[in-house]
Amino acid sequence: MTTVRELIDQNAATQPDTAFLVAPESGAAMSYAQLRCHVRDISARLDALHIPPGAKVALLLPNGYWTTALLLGVIYSGRVVVPLNAVSGDAALSYVIEHSDTRVVLVDEQLAEKFSGVLADLPAGVRLIPTDVDEGPQWPVDADGSAPLLPLAIDDAAILMYTSGTTGRPKGVLLSHRNAVAGGRNTAAGHGLHADDRALCVLPLYHINAQMVTVMGPLVTGGSVVMPHRFSPSTFWALIAEQACTWFSVVPTIIAYLLEHAEREGFDREALGGLPALRFGRSASAPLAPEMHKAFEEKFGVPIVETMGLTETAAQILSNPMPPAMAKYGSPGLAVGNEVKVVDEGGEECPRGTPGELMIRGDNVTKGYYKNPEATAEALEPDGWLHTGDVAYCDDDGFFFITGRIKELIIKGGENIAPREIDEALYQHPAVLEAAGFGVPDARYGQEVMACVALKPGTICSEGELSVLLEDRLGAFKKPKRIYFMQDLPKGPSGKIQRLKLPDLVQQQTEHAS
Repeated sequence: MTTVRELIDQNAATQPDTAFLVAPESGAAMSYAQLRCHVRDISARLDALHIPPGAKVALLLPNGYWTTALLLGVIYSGRVVVPLNAVSGDAALSYVIEHSDTRVVLVDEQLAEKFSGVLADLPAGVRLIPTDVDEGPQWPVDADGSAPLLPLAIDDAAILMYTSGTTGRPKGVLLSHRNAVAGGRNTAAGHGLHADDRALCVLPLYHINAQMVTVMGPLVTGGSVVMPHRFSPSTFWALIAEQACTWFSVVPTIIAYLLEHAEREGFDREALGGLPALRFGRSASAPLAPEMHKAFEEKFGVPIVETMGLTETAAQILSNPMPPAMAKYGSPGLAVGNEVKVVDEGGEECPRGTPGELMIRGDNVTKGYYKNPEATAEALEPDGWLHTGDVAYCDDDGFFFITGRIKELIIKGGENIAPREIDEALYQHPAVLEAAGFGVPDARYGQEVMACVALKPGTICSEGELSVLLEDRLGAFKKPKRIYFMQDLPKGPSGKIQRLKLPDLVQQQTEHAS
């Protein structure tokens, strides 16, 4: 195994003039030699700011040339990068910055305005550095780069990613250089990536999929990546054609948007030159409905390889085989680069076809959660096996199928949302007596957020009023699509709200009303 620093240095030495990154908005291209220059300068700048080894440096940025350089530069320097979720609410963002012990936040102008309240109230000693993703950071200090690089080992922390937990508080997943490199290698192995492959990255770099799959994947193979600022269905196929991309990684939500856009505007592959370079697309982060999978392949003539990954596993753990090998709709595929098993409640491996909990072990698996030994002990066995919380079974061909979740997390568009976050926001309204958020299947997002409430006797409150409150507390993405009112919410013997019963009750209520 090797570190991210060694990977960058190796590529710069062996193919210095090869493009690593293309930024289509500015037209800028970054060679592997330029990548090494950038990351060494970033390291020197952090040295000049007296940021110690292992310290946390946060990025609050849209995708772009310098976002990618900074992501890798912080890791290269021997510090730990903290990608901040740009669709989180103010409270969650404040918590992550404080909990992570972040020392520096690099932020672009628009996001600085969006989160002005949070950034105006940063913990003492946190440096705020304005950054343009095309032009670079406005460093407050100069650096000559003469200081030696900090020592670095493969098990040193590289990335601190926050993901929602069952308590509602985001959990900080620590990923080491070993984990990050393994994540890239698993991607490359699963999809047969080579140095002449070029990825299109349209997922945000605060998402583990973008970091590990479309940045680390090319980095371990010496390939390249096209990095637009954001996803747009109107430019997606044109970018693939113009930049001769050979593959892309998306989530089911994007697949739905592309299908909707094609229905509305049409799609002419021949007008794009036939897309001769394009080999495949990759879908992950949420289950892909078989109907949508088939519809996409029929409409665009592009094979979609369904996969599965977690933040805790540096993304990919399962993948369907590459065409023309046999794949199975509705399955995220076979184990690639790590050990996978399904176990019963006693921890014994289940026979083929018998459902149980999906468990993972490998170089890609995190060693734990930041400042949360209880969560670490709950998720990780002493021998390195990770509890995923997913209910699955393995068929006779070795393909895994996910049938549900042990935990109650909602996964919308690849983002984890803890139901308790919804609950706690609803309870802030004085009329709410009982509240529970939950997820329901959704063709676009994988799951959509819903909520049920019971009001205090004698009080009045509208769905619109609660919706305004939730958007303010949680942001538009996490806000429930619908809020249903009930006399009381179902409870178990202990008085705990039975969240898993709510989807059926809502359906019954809807049918009765109609």
